[in-house]
Amino acid sequence: MSGIEREITLDTRHVAKHLPNTPQVQRLLRRGRAAHIFKNAATMERVAQAIIARGEFTGSIRGYERYGLFFAEAIGYRINPKDGLSTPLFYGEVKIDAEDRYHVIPRTRPSQD
Repeated sequence: MSGIEREITLDTRHVAKHLPNTPQVQRLLRRGRAAHIFKNAATMERVAQAIIARGEFTGSIRGYERYGLFFAEAIGYRINPKDGLSTPLFYGEVKIDAEDRYHVIPRTRPSQD
């Protein structure tokens, strides 16, 4: 079965760290962590809706239920904190917590334990 067949709510606390040119992205990079960023807010919304409609369940990893989907075109990019180089990302993942709150992340591949 694909898609998410229950009511879930966007967890807005995680939105800014996945959008370009936000203070949250700059903070991740300053702390030496990679930033996984969507092209823009519209792409983030489109990816979330596609995963909710037809994403594949990839497991429960680190306390989150996860669903994902590969896209034919890049949906975002990963910024390396060491050299600032970016890598295009084609995979989107929705993470759902125990209270059915979700956030969406552009990634290179599905999360693994």
